[in-house]
Amino acid sequence: MVPLVIVGLLSIACQYFAYKIRVPAILFLLIVGIIAGPVTGVIDADALFGDLLFPIVSLSVAIILFEGALTLRTQDLSGHGSMVRNLCTVGTFVTLIVVAPAAHFALGLSWEMAFLLAAIVTVTGPTVIVPMLRTVRPSKNIANILRWEGIVIDPIGALLAVLVFEYIVSAQNALTHTLYAFGLTVGVGFGIGMAVGYFLGLVLRHHWIPHYLVNTAVLTIMLGAFAASNVIAHESGLLTVTVMGMLMANMKDVDVDEILEFKETLSVLLISGLFILLASRIELNAILNVGWGSILVLVAVMFVARPIGVFLSSFGTGLKWQELALLSWIAPRGIVAAAVSALFALKLEALDYAQAEVLVPMVFLIIIATVVLQSLSSAKIAEYLGLRAPEPNGYLIFGGGQFSRMFAQELMSHNIPVCLTDTNWETIKLARMDGVPTYFGNPMSEHAERNLDLTGIGQVLVMSPYRQLNPLVTYHFEHELGKGTVLGLSNGEQEQRPSHQVSESYSKKLGLFADNISYGKLIGYASRGASIKTTKLSDSFSYDDYKTEYKDRCLPLCAIQGDGKLVLFTTSNGLEPDAGWQIISLITAEKA
Repeated sequence: MVPLVIVGLLSIACQYFAYKIRVPAILFLLIVGIIAGPVTGVIDADALFGDLLFPIVSLSVAIILFEGALTLRTQDLSGHGSMVRNLCTVGTFVTLIVVAPAAHFALGLSWEMAFLLAAIVTVTGPTVIVPMLRTVRPSKNIANILRWEGIVIDPIGALLAVLVFEYIVSAQNALTHTLYAFGLTVGVGFGIGMAVGYFLGLVLRHHWIPHYLVNTAVLTIMLGAFAASNVIAHESGLLTVTVMGMLMANMKDVDVDEILEFKETLSVLLISGLFILLASRIELNAILNVGWGSILVLVAVMFVARPIGVFLSSFGTGLKWQELALLSWIAPRGIVAAAVSALFALKLEALDYAQAEVLVPMVFLIIIATVVLQSLSSAKIAEYLGLRAPEPNGYLIFGGGQFSRMFAQELMSHNIPVCLTDTNWETIKLARMDGVPTYFGNPMSEHAERNLDLTGIGQVLVMSPYRQLNPLVTYHFEHELGKGTVLGLSNGEQEQRPSHQVSESYSKKLGLFADNISYGKLIGYASRGASIKTTKLSDSFSYDDYKTEYKDRCLPLCAIQGDGKLVLFTTSNGLEPDAGWQIISLITAEKA
């Protein structure tokens, strides 16, 4: 019991520490796992789980791959350009044919093991890409390509690794039996995967299962299909769950967003605990015994396969050489590579397959090298290439009311990035007609995590009528972007009834613009013909002169300093604009 609790505490500590310093959590999970395992001996995964270790790892990988495959939508590939599609096809093939010979000749691996290693290290993954992008801040184009490559390539790379592994296992027999076993594995994987995936799609489409049972039912049925596939055809389960997820993600009128939201908690738990346990099984001697050939394999992965793959994938995309150079450098390996390598190593060791002990140390070395080197250097390289975005100065506005649309248009006229989000389609439609970038849906959802582009966004303004949703959005984005990055409008009913009062910590975030400026008041002003106007101050027309001219018809919203930085008026900052500044205000047709 105690080691299990220690694993849980260490995983949460690693995730929190990685969040605070904005680096991929996988790096700390790996280091802690090695310290807790071979260095100190606090955690012994084999003694802790015994014969259950293999099933636990196997089921965990199945869940991770299934949830990853649920994000693989065909429209995502086409919607984010040919570069993403090429990286996940041409780039994957290049990695396979470059890394496999390097592993064969440098490490002395058999061709089968060399191709298995190459297939495993084709994946990158959003769990390592997204934290790195937040730190590096590359251009929007590069950020989109890397983010979507990480999402799409996970199930593709894992599927490739499964097929190579099945070939290795079946290749131990006669040729005819090999072809039969390989065909059976692929047939069962695709057959059961498509059948069960289509069935689950119908269940979700027609709401045959109560809402509170959907996540549990999908998870258990998926695990049942995984086990059934393995019974019929040895180790075809991973292919089955991958096909299931891909089919469900692309079925018409099937909403998998809630299942993906369930994934967030489950993935953090599985990724954190699983990675610490897998790292604790690594023997330091095994890493040292890999030899100097591992350096040659690392060079092949980072400096040969990736640049060639990026170059060949770029034909017809119009990307500049600077963008190709940055794409060539940023490709860290993540949890899927670690989990799949450990799973296949356990299976091959059980079969007494030669050289199986080299697989995990080599994959973990590649993970360490790519994460550490690229995390530390990518920001400098992006800056040198002129591809690092400036400090985020954009605004995400939650709430698509008339005032929000007017304010967003005014900010855009000053070249300030804006994105407006709402759960009401009518307001989103009006915003799009006004030319305002939008996201339709819940900005806290898993769908938003994949599709809401926060590149250049540094602050969130909560200006919606949804009283129950506003606090959740506030704390969600304060967690994402940092303390003090979210501001909201005053709660109009806070002072009227005790039941409507909010916590003190939340009330401090409700000072946007001025006291008692609520959503209702802004909508009222806008509907009665109020307009948003920008005025430049000078030595002859000071801020006091400005207030004297407009008197109480003026509600100052924000000011643009001489250096172009925008500062919001709040109840706490006591902003006093100087000469040369521009003031953006809501000018009403009546007393404010």
